[in-house]
Formats: sequence, C-alpha cells, structure tokens
Amino acid sequence: MSTLNALAPRTDFPLLVANPSMHYLDSAATSQKPRVVLDAIRTFYESANANPHRGAYALSAAATDAYQDARATVARFLGVADASCLIFTRGTTEAINLVASSWGQANVRADDEIVVTALEHHANFVPWQQLAKSSGAAFRIVELTPDQTIDLDALRAIVNRRTKVVALTQVSNAVGAITPVADAVAIVRAQSSAVIVMDGAQAVPHLPVHFDAMDVDFFAFSGHKMLGPMGIGGLIGRRALLEAMPPYQFGGDMIEWVNDLDSTWNALPHKFEAGTPNAADAVGLAAAARYLEALGMASVRAHEVALLELADARLRVMPGVTVHGPPAAQRSGVISFSVEGVHPHDLATIFDQQGVCIRAGHHCAQPLMRRLGVNSTARASFYVYSDAADVDALCNAVVSAQTMFAVVD
Repeated sequence: MSTLNALAPRTDFPLLVANPSMHYLDSAATSQKPRVVLDAIRTFYESANANPHRGAYALSAAATDAYQDARATVARFLGVADASCLIFTRGTTEAINLVASSWGQANVRADDEIVVTALEHHANFVPWQQLAKSSGAAFRIVELTPDQTIDLDALRAIVNRRTKVVALTQVSNAVGAITPVADAVAIVRAQSSAVIVMDGAQAVPHLPVHFDAMDVDFFAFSGHKMLGPMGIGGLIGRRALLEAMPPYQFGGDMIEWVNDLDSTWNALPHKFEAGTPNAADAVGLAAAARYLEALGMASVRAHEVALLELADARLRVMPGVTVHGPPAAQRSGVISFSVEGVHPHDLATIFDQQGVCIRAGHHCAQPLMRRLGVNSTARASFYVYSDAADVDALCNAVVSAQTMFAVVD
C-alpha cells in the first residue's frame, strides 16, 4: 500500500463525495468540479442572470461586470496583461478552428507551408490539414523521438522561410509528453517568420502558464479540464494579429455598425464573441482559476509528478505491460499503457467493474497511434484529487485483467 495524499480534499468535489469508492482516472478527458465552481455558476443564475452588454438596467450591468471580472481573473491566471486579448470560446477546438479559419484563410497561400507534429490531438491537426488542402499549402509533420516527444532536430529540419504557421501542443493528451516550448519557439523564430499556435488544453490544468512570457502568437485552452465547466475555454492572441483578423462568426455584440451593404466590427474581444456570451460558465471558469491559484500551480505540478513516478515505476515492472511516452518527469498528468493480450477496451470495462475509470481508445490522436504501432491504448490521468489509493487501484485492476484473460502465470 502506497502513501500519497490528494493535494485537494475529495470533500471539495461533490461527485467524489457521492461516490467514495470511485477511482476517477480520466481527468485528461474532463476534470471533476469543486463545489466553489458549481456554487459560482448557481449564484450567477440566482443573482445576476441577464444578458451581458444588452440591457440599460442594473441587473444587466451586474451580469456584464461578472462576465468581465471573469475575463480578468482568467487572464491573470494565464499571465495575460491585456485581458482584451483573451477571447472566450467553447473550448480548445473552437479556439484553434477560429485561428485556422480567420487568420489562416486570410494569410496562407499555395506557396506556403504549414507545420504540425505527430504528437497533436486531432483538434490541432485536422484544422491545419484542411487549411492546407483548401489553400494549396504544403502540410509538413514533425516526427517524434523514440519516447514520443517532439524531435527538435526534426523541427529544425522542416521549418524554413516558407513556413507560415507552426502548430504545437504544449502537452500531449495521449502520452502526456511535455513539449520543450522555449527550445521549439527559438527554432521557429530563428528560421522563419511563422505564426506559432500553441494547444494548451492539457497544459493549463497542470503547469504554470504565462502567455506573455511564452513568445507564441496564439494559445488555446479549455475550461473543463482545469476544474471549470464544459463549454467554456479561450483563445489568447497577440493584439496586432487579432485586430487584423476578420471575424469568423457574425451577430450579436461583435457588431459595431450595420450599413445596408456593409458592416463594421466591435473592438476586442467582442469582435470574436458573436451571440449571447456564456457568462455563467465564464464565472465558473474564473472560480476554477482561483481554486487552482489557491492550491498553487507549482504544488499541482509536484503532486502529479509524485503520482506519475509512483504509477510509472509500478506499471513498468509488471509483466506484459508497456508504458508509452517519456519518463515521468517529462510527462504531465497522463500515463498511457498497453497490456499484452488484453484489448484496451476490455481493460477499461474490467477496470470499471472495480470502480476505476480510465480512457481507452486512440484518444483523438490517430497519427500518434500509428507511430506507436497500436490502434489504441489505455490511459490513466491524474489530478489534484488523485492519491496513492488511485495508483493502487489502477495496478490491482491490471493484475485482475491479466488473471481474467490468463495472460500471466
């Protein structure tokens, strides 16, 4: 039996309180929500529910203030001095599609090259693949090192003066590999004038993030993976780029003036927030940011490294088990593995019977799965409410599955 306590009390999470025997190890898919986040959403609807920016009455002003305060809080959490450069979206997928559609279609041409990596989640792969198809630009893929991290030498060999955009994940959702962002950005800046788009979906919940210090041009993230609600996330961009980009959705408060034959657009961030904003979930996201700030992101990172090292050390010595990805110290939150003779979907079903929730499949990263030589893996992912008992349950479930399938003596 191992001893490593959770960083955040399980009593802060109503779902975990209601399911005391559950070992929730699918936080890379979505995190559980602390009571303060649920309370913030309910309080907005009970005390400030009106359409922000629309009404000339006190309740609408309160809704507007709550929405703008949420933007300021999330911007501070992510190290963005200019909060107007944080655009609320439904999540990472919408944020990246916004950039590919708006900036990409306005700037990428047939003679250009688009660079992604084999590590990317589909949301940071397919939009660029499709932009390449529609524009005629070349689509280049940076290959990986043997332990599934971005190969900086391969990046250096691909990026050139024709490169128009480089799309990188900060943390792999499938194997947890952390990209050496500073080194990758230095290579791109030295060899091109490309725009750098960073997928931060799996980084924001687990690592300290300071956008203004990263030297990237766009940064996308999701709220539901960082203890916030589903359906809210954001895009951060450099002001000059955002101001030059055309809107990609029309209607609502993104409009400044509508003439009979043409229209003009509102200032940032409203230009990219068409329709009624998701104000209640923005307020919930801000509550999640404050909760993580109180825990301290350095402490969050240290807690996950301890859990990963514990799980990694135990799984790697189990017969028939293959752990994918780099060493625990170079990974964030995720441990992806295969068990010889047991399909990952069968593993997930057997684990579920023991109260262990994991993900099985290609994790929306089929290019990476092909390079691993598998169709799918089992994936356990930890967070602030995880503890050593979760690791014990994970390893015990592996033994049970092997026994059931008679793949070990």
